[in-house]
Amino acid sequence: MEGITGSVLLMCFIGLIDANTSPSIDPGVFSICEDIPIGKPAFTILATDLESDPLAYEINGPNAAYFAVDSTTGVVSIQRNLDREASSFMTLGVYVFDGQTGTQKDLTLIIEEANDNSPIFKEPSYDIDVPENTAVGISLFKAEATDADTSSAGVITYSIDEVTPSAGLSLFSIVATTGEVRLKGNLNYTELSTFYRLKINATDGGGACYDKPHKNYYSSVAFSFVTVVDVPDLDPQFIGLPYVGKVKENANLDTSVFRVTAMDQDTGVYDDLLFSIEDSTAAMGLFKISQNNGTISVSSRIDREEIGDTVTLTVKATESKENIHGVQASTTTDVQINIIDQNDNAPQFYKCGDTADEVSCVIASDFTGDVVEHSLGTIFINMTVKDLDKFKKMKLTLEGGNSDVFSVEPQSTASDSIVQLLVKQPQNLDYELIQTIVLSVIAIDEEEISFQSTATVTINIKDTNDNSPVFQKGTYKLAVAEHSPAGTVLGNITAKDPDTMDQGNITYTLLPESILLYFDVDPHTGVVYVKNATLLDREVRSLYSATLQARDTDNKPGSTVLEITLTDINDHPPVMNRDSYQEFVKEGQTFELKIQATDADESDTQNSQLVFGIKPSRYSDNFTINPETGVLTNRGKLDREALDPDLDGRIELNVTATDNGATPLSAVVPVIINVEDVNDNGPKFKALSYKFSVKEGDKGAFVGSVQAEDLDQTTEFNRISYSIINGSFGSFIIRTFADERGYRGNITVDFDLELDYESTHKQYKLQVEAADLEELKATMMVEVDVLDVNDERPEFKPSEAVKVKENTTISGAVGSFTAQDKDGNHSLVYELESIKCRCNSSMTDCSWFILDPTGEVRVNPEHTMDYEQCDLVVIEAQVVDVYTEKGENNSVTTGEMVIEIEDINDNAPDFILSNSVFVVVSESASKGTSVAGVSATDQDSLINRQVEFEVTGVQFEDNNNKTTNMRRLYEAITTQQNDIYVGIIQTTEGLDTSLKGRYLVTVRATDSGKLSTSTVLEIFAIDESYQVNLKFTQSQAMVEKNLNEIIRALISATKAAVEIAGIWPESPESSRASGNTIVVAYFVYSNGTALTPTEVETMISDPDHAYILIELGLADIGKAPVIEAETDPLRYILLGIVAGLVVVLTVLTTSLMCTRRNYRRKLKAAKAMNSASMVTSNNQKSGPVVPGTNKYTMEGANPVLNLNIDTTMVLDMDEDSSDVDKVSLNSLDDSYSMNEISNMKSIQEEEEEEGDDGGPPKYIEPLGAALAQRGQKKASDKPHVGFINPAFSTTDL
Repeated sequence: MEGITGSVLLMCFIGLIDANTSPSIDPGVFSICEDIPIGKPAFTILATDLESDPLAYEINGPNAAYFAVDSTTGVVSIQRNLDREASSFMTLGVYVFDGQTGTQKDLTLIIEEANDNSPIFKEPSYDIDVPENTAVGISLFKAEATDADTSSAGVITYSIDEVTPSAGLSLFSIVATTGEVRLKGNLNYTELSTFYRLKINATDGGGACYDKPHKNYYSSVAFSFVTVVDVPDLDPQFIGLPYVGKVKENANLDTSVFRVTAMDQDTGVYDDLLFSIEDSTAAMGLFKISQNNGTISVSSRIDREEIGDTVTLTVKATESKENIHGVQASTTTDVQINIIDQNDNAPQFYKCGDTADEVSCVIASDFTGDVVEHSLGTIFINMTVKDLDKFKKMKLTLEGGNSDVFSVEPQSTASDSIVQLLVKQPQNLDYELIQTIVLSVIAIDEEEISFQSTATVTINIKDTNDNSPVFQKGTYKLAVAEHSPAGTVLGNITAKDPDTMDQGNITYTLLPESILLYFDVDPHTGVVYVKNATLLDREVRSLYSATLQARDTDNKPGSTVLEITLTDINDHPPVMNRDSYQEFVKEGQTFELKIQATDADESDTQNSQLVFGIKPSRYSDNFTINPETGVLTNRGKLDREALDPDLDGRIELNVTATDNGATPLSAVVPVIINVEDVNDNGPKFKALSYKFSVKEGDKGAFVGSVQAEDLDQTTEFNRISYSIINGSFGSFIIRTFADERGYRGNITVDFDLELDYESTHKQYKLQVEAADLEELKATMMVEVDVLDVNDERPEFKPSEAVKVKENTTISGAVGSFTAQDKDGNHSLVYELESIKCRCNSSMTDCSWFILDPTGEVRVNPEHTMDYEQCDLVVIEAQVVDVYTEKGENNSVTTGEMVIEIEDINDNAPDFILSNSVFVVVSESASKGTSVAGVSATDQDSLINRQVEFEVTGVQFEDNNNKTTNMRRLYEAITTQQNDIYVGIIQTTEGLDTSLKGRYLVTVRATDSGKLSTSTVLEIFAIDESYQVNLKFTQSQAMVEKNLNEIIRALISATKAAVEIAGIWPESPESSRASGNTIVVAYFVYSNGTALTPTEVETMISDPDHAYILIELGLADIGKAPVIEAETDPLRYILLGIVAGLVVVLTVLTTSLMCTRRNYRRKLKAAKAMNSASMVTSNNQKSGPVVPGTNKYTMEGANPVLNLNIDTTMVLDMDEDSSDVDKVSLNSLDDSYSMNEISNMKSIQEEEEEEGDDGGPPKYIEPLGAALAQRGQKKASDKPHVGFINPAFSTTDL
């Protein structure tokens, strides 16, 4: 039998084989932008098949996670962000399948650059201390940033966005290209801010790849705190000005008067201050000051009457340390001290001078006064009464013989007053009877009468005037030299008067008033003297006449005549006949010129005789003059070239004419002699030879300059022109230019030619000629060497891949770029173009490394490399030859270095969160039963990401929330699905059927590096009493086909999650294609509450749901009989073969049975509905719990929640569910232990009969009875809440 079966299978297999060729994949390299958005297409896989079969596309390989492919069109879209900085190219595995065979191929993807990196500052902040006297323009620091992007996107522009405080914006500037921050204005610690915060912006050049018209610009900000450091550059300053203190006179020594306060304006330095008294308006030593605290106190006796009401002290505050100029800074101020008066002085009499000030007043006890006989009025006796105290009140009295003739004024005063006597009895004043009267004046202090003083006053009585003054001569003759100094005395002429009052009191005047311009007289002595020396000029006027008048005290006049003669002096200098002389003479000729002058002094005297001379000067020795005649001639030959060229041939002499007076006077006249040039010199080169060099290939290049000079001083004769007369071969030209001295000939390469170093002319010998306008010439040899130039571009040498471990902090170089340059003289500098990190299979800009100008690559200490973020870095660099003279100075292609980031175990596993609720049926669970699952990933790679699961603890929480520790009832089995590790939680033994509640299972995930993470699973325990057996009148194959619709209908009716535990035929003899089918299911809510069969039957009896389930074949609900399972696999194989051979017969038979059963089922349903509308029964007390109420089931389960759920979501499937889901459900047939199935009892169909008595109808089929109960439900119809149990949807169950 086995041989026959094998032959049949082999023949079927051979029959199915058809010749087929594999699809072919077109080779290709695709360029894609690194900034393509996720979900956007990147490229299309190009594949063909000879049979034109539909092709299915898949991608694989390490980079497959970055992409997604449409399995039917081959369009590849972006799944993760690309990063060119991580890798500039990628390899993607492609598999194309035509339904029978497939082809694998690797595609190369080139990642194109996009601006996706922001500039990164090398320092987190730039803090600096700057002295306030730092010079403007000084560089403070350099804020540098790097950008991992290449080309213009990596060009960084710096700016200062803001300065805090804002007034400091004008104090700082930044170089936009280098980031160098400079001081733009003067700092001041005291007047401006002591710190500034600079917000520095670094912006890249922008760019994009996917959306090129819209450039992306990125920028970064760094802050700099500039702290201004104070320096000792300010003088100290007194505060609280002005200073005014007070003290009583006669105060005790060391009495405190006032305290001054000063501060150091350099608040950041604050030096100690020392105080001293520098000056005082009173005597020094009257006050003293504390050196440390500035307290001023009394140091000697104070007398206000001596020092006055106020004393002003000059106080000085000096810093104890030197300032920036090396001296101790100081400042001074005035302190005014008011002296408080005390009454300690008696009144005193004083005599005062004409000014009547304090200095001219002296204490006196004797006074005199004059009075004309028989006259009234006041007698001035020059008496002042004073009380030196500030506040006073004095009384004056008069005593003595004849005191009644006079009275004293004032009689009382409160201030210092002038005392006068008034004549009361003028008739008693008779000069012939009495010439003198003596009186006493007494002054008394009214506050203290013991303070008093007495003065004696003598009154002289005066005679009257009755005579006029008289001179001895009527005329006086006087003589004086002209221009005599003012005050020169001509004579002393006086008059006499016999009156006593006129003795010595005669006054003199000179008339008329016009004479006073020249002469005057002393009004008291009669001395005649010179008034103005300048106006006394003999050459203008030699004789003067005047009247001298004398007057006595009564203004009575007398006069005489004065005749004054002037004598000559030497007071006129010589006068030149011309203001200047100007003559022209050619060099080499004889020069002669007569100089003339006159003198206004008296002729034929020494004062008017003249002598000529030449003042010494630069060229005065070249000339001579006759001292008597004034004839000027040259001494020796005149040479224009011997003169200073700046003079332009002009010689200026100063000729003098001097008289022979006692004090000689002289005059000077300038004589300008213009020496005219003649061409008597030829050109001369300034060097014996010249040697120049010039680079090849440069048209019009400047070679060098030759210089020559013609000593002739005019351009008419010294202008030089240059020409190349030999050796040029048409390659050079020379042009003439005026130089500071002479002329310059600039030699350049011909503007139409290029010199070639590789030609035969590597050196030229040029014969250059210089000629003036009159063809006087000179020649010179010039050697010109042709130089080679640096014009080769540098080239990169290949760079080997470098490996660096993540999180490394090494400071040395991890690799280096190398380049070569064919030029002998070169200097190579390496510049960073971009740094790309491969992150999630996408190349993006990063800053993990730094490129030095030497080509060395170092780890950037500001960043930490993370393999889990990026596993590969590609550095693109440019090399520049800074010595390049011609052409491009950089390499044609950029250099590239690949750095592989090596992983270390630095990440613990991460559990993948799930909303699943896990349920275990306690009675049916045995050792190895899968009840739950967890999944986790580890960001590390290779062995570091391997994860193992284990159960570390089990607790049970009953319905009363009491928790009990359990033994290890569960274990974890670790499996792997792609990059995700799955832990299947299964039982290690049978479970206690008496426990009702939930298990709390602690699961730990540990990687190979012993890093671990734990989570707690909730597993609800459901016993077998909640098992519901559903009988369908369709075959097992048809039930499995409609299983999704059946589950959706059951969920819609119960609002609970439906878990299918098994599907099998009603009888063992039935095949999958015929017979009735039993479906074993559980109806469970998310809180662990399950529905009993009775509750399920009640819920699905609703006509809205019952019709749908009846159409799907549902016939009955109840406990399914257990069937002994046949374990012989050969029996099933043979039955399958037989079933295949008789498939036609089976289909016809099944169709007839289904048609008959469907008709009868519909008939029964219609009758049941009719009965349901007529029959009413009471609620069953033990009936099902109504969803949404607070009723409990008979088993004491938790209340049913009134929540709506999406049935398709609960089951995690819909009409589009894949075949894999269905296979998973079907696999329950194999998982369910056949030994546990009892023999199923056949449900006999009976014809429904109606009673003749018109009573309630009898229902012999359970479905009819269930439908009849629908009208009797009184509880709410709110739906239950369902949940998902993955344990029932996997093959592990």
